[in-house]
Amino acid sequence: MDHLNERQIHQLAEQLQHEKDTLERLDAENSEFGLSESLRDMTGELSTNDNHPGDMATEMYERGKDYALQEHRDHQLEQITLSLESMKTGTYGKCVICSSPIPYERLEALPYTPYCIEHADQDISYNRPIEEEFLQPPFGRTSLDGADQTGFDGEDAWQIVASWGNSNSPALAEDRQIEDYDDVYLEEDEREGYVEPIESFLATDLYGDQVFVVRNSTYNRYMENNEGDRELEVLPPEEEDTVNPSLS
Repeated sequence: MDHLNERQIHQLAEQLQHEKDTLERLDAENSEFGLSESLRDMTGELSTNDNHPGDMATEMYERGKDYALQEHRDHQLEQITLSLESMKTGTYGKCVICSSPIPYERLEALPYTPYCIEHADQDISYNRPIEEEFLQPPFGRTSLDGADQTGFDGEDAWQIVASWGNSNSPALAEDRQIEDYDDVYLEEDEREGYVEPIESFLATDLYGDQVFVVRNSTYNRYMENNEGDRELEVLPPEEEDTVNPSLS
């Protein structure tokens, strides 16, 4: 503290003590940002199961914000306490990284800082919410896309749910050529249970003796794209004349 005179040290000590008293008083008055109270205590409800998901999301956001504010206050109070102790040992006002003197002007603005300007970024926290480990990548816990198997996974479960409707619309879809609301959910055109389109509508009996065609949407697109020849298809007698008049 050689670069600080007695008056400056006294002024900084008073400022630190005042901020410490203020933080401790706020902690006592607001019950740690209300973290000691549960949602049931605040609403008077026995159960929140019937609450709207949006209301529960708001409450979760507020709880997360309260935790962040409390963590910030606790860290600030810890830094103030360490600064007051360093005044007694004569190490106050020196950067804990390079031991260079911290200018009085910086200490006056932030009396509990342990860093000089060059090392001020040491306080940056890179901690991320644990939920991000599950959100990134999407379906990362249950997706089998990168595995050597094609079993039913989390992505398939979501596709089934989304096919019944979601909040997406053609205006928000990645593909701008959307003609149907069924085409806006995740990988709606993914082939399920087959690799080539022909495998989805060409079938046989249990013993492979009889071959028949299931005329589904994939079959219709297959024919519209001229990928198949209707003349090679064995049709029931009642349909032969309409599909292939040249054989009548």
